[in-house]
Amino acid sequence: MDSEISSTLTEMGSSLLSNGAPTEPTKPSSVKLDHRHTQFWSILDPYAWFKPDRLHPRVVELVYWRDPKKSGIVFGTVLGVLLSLSYFSLISVVAYLSLALLTATISFRVYKNVLQAVQKTSDGHPFKDILELDLTLPQDKVREVTDIAVAHVNAAALELRRLFLVEDLIDSVKFGVLLWCLTYVGNWFNGMTLIIIAFVALFTLPKVYEHNKVQIDQNLDIVRSKIADITSKVKAAIPIGKKPAAEEEKKDQ
Repeated sequence: MDSEISSTLTEMGSSLLSNGAPTEPTKPSSVKLDHRHTQFWSILDPYAWFKPDRLHPRVVELVYWRDPKKSGIVFGTVLGVLLSLSYFSLISVVAYLSLALLTATISFRVYKNVLQAVQKTSDGHPFKDILELDLTLPQDKVREVTDIAVAHVNAAALELRRLFLVEDLIDSVKFGVLLWCLTYVGNWFNGMTLIIIAFVALFTLPKVYEHNKVQIDQNLDIVRSKIADITSKVKAAIPIGKKPAAEEEKKDQ
């Protein structure tokens, strides 16, 4: 991702309300990625869900329901697997899905063999085309993705260090409030439930925003202005939370 990661984790919620449409957190400038890599990682960034130009065209086609039939199949299949994982163990779900797939392939293979014997044809293996596909991962691509992942992990570690060691008091306090809110979220939902909610949101919120962009932007702008006003008042009341001017000038340079 091209932009710089400098905003705190707590400011992510506020940035959703800025500039009308949801905005993305900044990313480290040291990580230089091409457009394909940006699209690869953007699906993990909720801010990119509302910016089709930042997503891979195939992802946009699914998430924005350009082809309802294809999106419905993907959405229903993945949601079914996630719901299964919420009720059964991972091993059980993988075993049952694999068993179902194996049963289908064996049945189809036997059917084709019987059909070829009856019709006295020699079409060969029914899965010949799939067996000849090259499924090996290119080492250069794996290395590039690994480098990108490491860069983001390093950036996250630096940001967490800044927050936990109170480099900026306001940012650390907001981060603490976020963590406090997450304790309630953890009491209400487990990890799998949150994953299911995020997946459903991925296939619903972007489409809703696309159809109601004007009204949503107007409301977000009102809330954003109020949050900015409150934040400025808090920072003015707590001078210790302000970063030194020398440090600000150094960063600007």
